[in-house]
Amino acid sequence: MATPEERIAELGLELPEPATPVGSYVTAKRSGNVLYVSGHGPIDTDGKSIRGKVGDALDVDQGYYAARRCGLGLLSTMRHHLGSLDRVTDIVKLLGMVNATPDFGKQPAVINGASDLMVEVFGDAGRHA
Repeated sequence: MATPEERIAELGLELPEPATPVGSYVTAKRSGNVLYVSGHGPIDTDGKSIRGKVGDALDVDQGYYAARRCGLGLLSTMRHHLGSLDRVTDIVKLLGMVNATPDFGKQPAVINGASDLMVEVFGDAGRHA
C-alpha cells in the first residue's frame, strides 16, 4: 500500500513550503497524540494567494481548487511538524470557510476540495467530521 506522500506524488501534486504564521499564533500545536493545525489560505502553485469571492470572481470548480490548495497547505504543515505524513492515523475534523457572495449556497461543494484530498491521500482515515 502506498504511503500518503507516495499518493500525493501519484496524484501529480507537490506539497508547498510549510506556511509561516501571519499573526500571533503557531501553524500547528500538538497535545498528546493530536495535532491541531491552524487555518491555511489557498496558495497556488506560483506561490500567490487565490483571491476572490465564490459566486462572483470564482465559480464552484475554482473554489473547489482553492480548497484543495488549502488542503495541500495543511498536509505540508502536518508533515513539517510530524516529520512524515505516515504518522497521521486519522483526520478527525476539517473546518472550512468559504469567501462567497451572500446568495451563494454551495459551500459544501467548495470545501469538498480539501475533504476529497484528505480521502485521496489517507483513504478512510481521511474521512473527517
